[in-house]
Amino acid sequence: MSILIPVETVGDILPMYRGTPIERLLRYHNLGEPLPSTTGHAEMLVGMCMDHRKDLTLPNEFAYVIRTAGGSMRDSGFEISYAAAVGGIATIALLAHTDCGMAHVTGKRDAFVRGLVERAGWDEAAALAQFSEYAPQYEIGDPLAFVVAEAVRLRRLYPRLMVAPLMYAVENDRLMQIVEAGMGF
Repeated sequence: MSILIPVETVGDILPMYRGTPIERLLRYHNLGEPLPSTTGHAEMLVGMCMDHRKDLTLPNEFAYVIRTAGGSMRDSGFEISYAAAVGGIATIALLAHTDCGMAHVTGKRDAFVRGLVERAGWDEAAALAQFSEYAPQYEIGDPLAFVVAEAVRLRRLYPRLMVAPLMYAVENDRLMQIVEAGMGF
């Protein structure tokens, strides 16, 4: 079972993240450390959900940011490869978040179809067809388990990159570290 570790002080940052862009991300976002005007280059890639309730505190040029439904990076392989190969990043932060709409998206069929019909002008059959085709692909289930599995998958693809799964709490806009099962700390 994975464990969430809050970051309220510098001493809360896990040893494996000290001296890395993950530490700087946690310092900027959670601890309010002053932001430099620029970092001059991207130090990391952040993969996160497109949810409107999340906003990271980052300096200019600090990170490439990919926002997708549920924070899934399954269809972002080229972007990740580009950030590593051309952009020179060596660190990826994957952010899941609490109260994610993609956690149980397949249970939102009626609201999805009704919303497309009423707000977007879709035909009901077309809205239902789109939901039926795509919702199962976007369902992430438990956000914590999903982001850990996604980190494991990306570590296999990019073995020289640090891939850190984190949890964003929409309730207080704070990032939490994840200690993966069997990892210890």
